[in-house]
Amino acid sequence: MLTTRFVQGAPNWIDLATPDIDGAATFYGGLFGWRFASAGPGTGGYGYFRLGDKRVAGGMQTTPEEWPPSWAVHFKSSDADATARTAEEAHGSVVLRPADLKGQGRTAVLADRAGVPFGIWQPGPDKGLDLVQAPGALFWLELYTPDIAAAAGFYHKVLGWETASVTYPGGIYTCFNPAGQSEDTMFAGLVPLDEDPTKADAPYWLVYIEVTDADAAVARAQELGGSVLMPATDLPDVGRIAVLADPYGARFAVIKSVPPA
Repeated sequence: MLTTRFVQGAPNWIDLATPDIDGAATFYGGLFGWRFASAGPGTGGYGYFRLGDKRVAGGMQTTPEEWPPSWAVHFKSSDADATARTAEEAHGSVVLRPADLKGQGRTAVLADRAGVPFGIWQPGPDKGLDLVQAPGALFWLELYTPDIAAAAGFYHKVLGWETASVTYPGGIYTCFNPAGQSEDTMFAGLVPLDEDPTKADAPYWLVYIEVTDADAAVARAQELGGSVLMPATDLPDVGRIAVLADPYGARFAVIKSVPPA
């Protein structure tokens, strides 16, 4: 499960690229109760979504030429420059070279072998998200990819991730956990792209946000101008999930999780 005890390779941040940050703030505020505020001068318009006093995500306004509307995932790296080099050696690519960010840490944007972008964050004073695994916060991740084995090999080499298989009524679900950690630290699943219920035409990372009622979240998202890509569905021993898109096309999922046995 996700925690804010960020170990090497663990997810430690998510953020939104959107063509309308004010409109996105209204949407996610109405859906999850988030409040958006600037991160301060010199940040290029970047800001934080907060739930109460806890940072649960970041976001900024971008043009379609800069970045399509989407949610991005960032993972902890103890050395952003070394991780970027390893990504290239593993047949991935570096989208944005490592750079210091206002003395708070060092960041880069990479892409895996299938071209899926993801971020890395080498923490300084800023360690990452303040809240996970709670209503209105990040709960889980999924990678939709055309080649499970290739993705597993890439992320193992670059971030040290280990995989475990979980059997469910429909088959086998492959999960990631940080290197050297037990399987109860799993934070993401891998899904073949051709099994994506939303029929995406390119591989991507999907973020799951915990909610108290998945059906209510779906209805509220629609009221706020979002769309439903997969209606609320029960997954035995997991919870009730739905895949949505905000008014600008950024896709994400909601889950009312089942408490672990």
